[in-house]
This record gives sequence, C-alpha cells and structure tokens, in this order.
Amino acid sequence: MATDRRDERLAVDFWFDPACPLSRVTASWIVTVAEQRPIDIRWRVMSLSILNEGKDVDPEGDEEGYLWIPARVCAAIQTAYGHDALGRFYDALWTAPDGGRREWIGDIAEALSAAGLPAAVAATGFTTDHDAALRASHEEAMNLVVGEVGTPVLAVTHPSGARHAFFGPVVVETPSPDDALRLWDGTLLVTSVPGFREIKT
Repeated sequence: MATDRRDERLAVDFWFDPACPLSRVTASWIVTVAEQRPIDIRWRVMSLSILNEGKDVDPEGDEEGYLWIPARVCAAIQTAYGHDALGRFYDALWTAPDGGRREWIGDIAEALSAAGLPAAVAATGFTTDHDAALRASHEEAMNLVVGEVGTPVLAVTHPSGARHAFFGPVVVETPSPDDALRLWDGTLLVTSVPGFREIKT
C-alpha cells in the first residue's frame, strides 16, 4: 500500500517575474495550498528581461526596458531584506486599495510602504547595482528546468532531500481551495515521475 505523504512539510522555492500577471495567479494558487498543507514558501526573483535578452523581437513588447525596474527592486529586496520581505512586497505590488487583486502591478513606492520596506529601495529599479544578484537568482531557476521556459519556476524539496523543479503550473484564475489541492497533488505526482517533461491543455 502506498504511503500518504501529504502531511510531510515541504519547502517550495517560487521564482517569479514581478510584472507577470500569470505568475501572480500561480502565486495565489500556492498561497491557497499553503493555507491547507504544511509547505514553506521561499519567494525568489527571476526576470523576463533576462530571459528575452538577445531576441530580435521581445515577446513581452518591452522595448523600453520597463520590466527591468520591478525585477531590480525585487533583487534588491531579496538581497538586503530576505525572501519573506520579498514575498510581502510581491503581494503588496499586486493588491489593490480595496484588497482585491490588481490587473497590473501597482506603484512600487506604495508597495514598499505596505510591505514595511524603506522607500529608498525604489531607486534601485533604475540602477544596475543589483543586476548580478538578479542574474544569479534567475540562472539558478533556469538551471533547474529543461528547455526554454518562462515564469514562474517552482522547486519542491522534501524532508528526504529529494527535489523536483518545474515551470508553472500556469493557471488563468486562482482555483478554489479544493481544486488548488487537486492541482497541487497532481503536480507533485507527475513531476516526481522520472523522465516526465511537459503537459499542456
């Protein structure tokens, strides 16, 4: 008989580009899971700007380089204040004044204030001071997965030390609590199978 391991505490590294709306939906999903299962989320930054460097046409249509700004701010927060602070900022960046989810990221300075972080951190978005840290965090995520993927990337570490990393899952709306758990259990199942590569609908 198979052992039910749903009660074991898992560590989840969650890499995101702060300006990606679909990553934010996946983030809402993993938070919903964490409210029902013993998992610890460690928020980490990656960058679509780095991912798309050197391409003739930017898939994000970001010819002006705006997406570097929130990613650099996240790298500064991750470096100076840690992963929990990064998670607070990420949540604040996507939370509307009424508490609902934004369709696009809000004001960086306001999000810093809501997350209890210094306003001066906003200026880091306009410098290259934390680009090395941003690239290192991004590359760590990319080295865990196969092929050309985007954001988010998740890595699940079990108490035994076994680790499974994957891109996504990409969801267009936050699942209900029950569906969130079904998706979580299914994701853990397929990604733990040796040789598993990809699934799409």
